[in-house]
Amino acid sequence: MSEEPRVAIVTGAARGIGAATARRLAADGMAVAVVDIEEAATKETVDAIAGAGGRALGVGADVSDRDQVEAAVARVAAELGAPTVLVNNAGVLRDNLLFKMTNADWDTVMGVHLRGAFLFSQAAQKHMVDRKWGRIVNLSSTSALGNRGQANYAAAKAGLQGFTKTLAIELGPFGVTVNAVAPGFIVTDMTAATAARMKVDFDDFQKHAAAEIPVRRPGRPEDVGHTISFLTSEGAGFVSGQVIYVAGGPRD
Repeated sequence: MSEEPRVAIVTGAARGIGAATARRLAADGMAVAVVDIEEAATKETVDAIAGAGGRALGVGADVSDRDQVEAAVARVAAELGAPTVLVNNAGVLRDNLLFKMTNADWDTVMGVHLRGAFLFSQAAQKHMVDRKWGRIVNLSSTSALGNRGQANYAAAKAGLQGFTKTLAIELGPFGVTVNAVAPGFIVTDMTAATAARMKVDFDDFQKHAAAEIPVRRPGRPEDVGHTISFLTSEGAGFVSGQVIYVAGGPRD
């Protein structure tokens, strides 16, 4: 690590994968900006990091709004230091079959996942390029390979993979690596909401998923956080433009 602690931004970090990632990066010695749409929602994650001896800042921002994103990154730079690690994790679901999917279902998912990653990456990369060091990790999903009822989500997650590979090419000469992590079935509020939408008991939902996973268990948010920890480390400087499936077994 450098003499000064790295500063990381994790979006969608109030719960689930984002919260686990924020806690892990703080354990790695980074100061962490915990970003979510409502600042009050970040308190639990911020308190957990502070309670473990780390340094964290809760920031409220709509990731799809340019002004809010630029203000958030400026605040992080002013209060924690220049952000050189960015994890674009913020996400929403608006699942529906194609013939029932509304414009709002489509636009909301694209706005949070794709536009949000674009805006935060654009704002944060300035600090990384200035320091000739940076790490960006985008959260894709196994749904990028196709998933019934998720035309919007699958398209957004596949788009993030192309976005990742392009940024790796553009930012690589400035010491910035860009990778994507594509989780499989992870036990979170989001997967619980999917089970509820399908009118399936969540425990049964997990058991059914585990039976299809080679390691025979569902994933945990910490599984994803551990992978992101590596990709944002000094040791991952020769890994860029990759999509790593954290899914308990092979993926295409």
